[in-house]
Amino acid sequence: MTTPQLLSIATLVGMMALFIWGRWRYDIVAVVALLASLALGIVTPKKAFTGFSDDIVIIVGSALVISAAVQRSGLIERALKGVAKRVTRVRSQLIVLTGSVGVASALVKNIGALAMLMPAAVRMAKKNDASPSVFLMPMSFASLLGGLMTLVGTSPNIIVSRVRQDMTGQPFGMFDYTPVGLGLLVMGLIYLRFAYRLIPRDRRAAPSMGEALDIKGYVTEAEVTDDSPAVDESVADFLDRHEHEVTITQILRAGMRSAPTEAMTLHAGDVLILGGEPDALERVIAGDKLKLEGEEREKATAEKDSEIGVIEAVVNVESVLIGQTAGRLRLQERHGVNLIAISRQGQRLSRRLGNTVLGAGDVIVLQGPLDLMPQQLRELGCLPLAEREMRLGSRRTTWLPIAILGVAMFATALGLVPVAVAFFAAAGVILAVGALPVREAYEHIEWPILIMLGALIPVSDSLRSTGASDVIATWLSHTAATLPPWGAVALILVAAMAVTPFLNNAATVLVMAPIAATFAGDLGYRPEAFLMATAVGAGCDFLTPIGHQCNTLVLGPGGYRFGDYARLGAPLSVLVLVLGTPLILWVWPLH
Repeated sequence: MTTPQLLSIATLVGMMALFIWGRWRYDIVAVVALLASLALGIVTPKKAFTGFSDDIVIIVGSALVISAAVQRSGLIERALKGVAKRVTRVRSQLIVLTGSVGVASALVKNIGALAMLMPAAVRMAKKNDASPSVFLMPMSFASLLGGLMTLVGTSPNIIVSRVRQDMTGQPFGMFDYTPVGLGLLVMGLIYLRFAYRLIPRDRRAAPSMGEALDIKGYVTEAEVTDDSPAVDESVADFLDRHEHEVTITQILRAGMRSAPTEAMTLHAGDVLILGGEPDALERVIAGDKLKLEGEEREKATAEKDSEIGVIEAVVNVESVLIGQTAGRLRLQERHGVNLIAISRQGQRLSRRLGNTVLGAGDVIVLQGPLDLMPQQLRELGCLPLAEREMRLGSRRTTWLPIAILGVAMFATALGLVPVAVAFFAAAGVILAVGALPVREAYEHIEWPILIMLGALIPVSDSLRSTGASDVIATWLSHTAATLPPWGAVALILVAAMAVTPFLNNAATVLVMAPIAATFAGDLGYRPEAFLMATAVGAGCDFLTPIGHQCNTLVLGPGGYRFGDYARLGAPLSVLVLVLGTPLILWVWPLH
């Protein structure tokens, strides 16, 4: 080996050691590795920052934006709501989520399927008071296995199909991958059902300042609209349908206020005084098409270019709100803000918001133009709380994000556009049509992950640029020539699984597929089994968060460390090798 080749391998080994050590954060390790590669001369200054324009950075960043829009729509939550009512144990929920993402990954790109179902997993974990880490890594692994089942499930399958076409004149068809992929998916789902406990229980995403606030018991008022599913529904049925996440403290009908009874029927035009946590109130109001008090007036009077949003604030001891009501102060007319919720420690409020006398220490939710909100809070004597996600009073677009994502994935399935272009376009359209506010989009992007990817891509590419990958390929070729046929297939599978954490899965196939085809020719066998082993190995990175976009996508939301992937993924990798080799040989005979 030459000196640059040795330095390239040494740099990657050292980087992996730092990842496993876990003392430094993953993005810092990536930056250090890039600086070391520059200092050693194995990465040129001209190529040092090319990783930030790589497709994987665009795909992951766009997928996070799309996932946020899907989560905001609430459609997946409602789709799984019926299942969630019947399936309450973590292990059963894990089967539902991993099975769903596995099957979906066979029909669309696995990164798209995972992005679509991640919000439902996070919501399900929160409802169980569990960490999303219990679900997210198993879902990522299931999406990788599900992607092996069809031609469009993952990029390696498409590339391997083209290699076979170049060699034999016949590409792999859409479902030629299904027998092997389905067998591995079923095995993986069974494994994940029992092995999820290998994930450390303390793994959680770093909490924001807003999540540290434990403010509950908000009260808001909303009107039942003509097209609401709550019309002609009893109070008992309404509360049962929403799993008693909210309460109705008062009902105002034709100017008369009354305490609700379980048998009372709700009518269009009724104003409900609702109590509950902000997330629950938001889901009920959006799902039942209820209209917040003053919401239409607020949006009508706002300037055209103003972004309407909500802010939590606490009433200061010197606030002009103390001893006053929102109706008496005419908040909307004088200050351009709308009071949509109140929380008061130790009390259950039942009066209309506009008639509730405010006091020092009350936590209120104000709706209005976000650019004017700081000035209005100062005038009112309110202190804004640490920023946290609050959607009460925000506009929801139910089907639009799903439709945009569906079009993007359909375009990639037909080969009309690359995945990066499709996902980037989908994220851009989502922002352009207002399905997700720009401010929220930037908040949902995991910037440390993008920094890690952009820094690591040129470092990993140094294997190819220095010729170290060619040396490794030659060694594999000599080793495989001395093995029995099943051993050669297994070696290709292991080699592809070992290389894909350092190169992306598409690059792994481009490097390994010609080697696999050469093996087959030298040994006098048909190439299909060796090509299939290459596709399976390249699509099965269960050891690191950097080899596949799906693993990278769950790194931040799951609060995982680098070594957590190997805890759950190493046994799964062994199972793929043990089961995958005979499966491949059974479906694709060597003669």
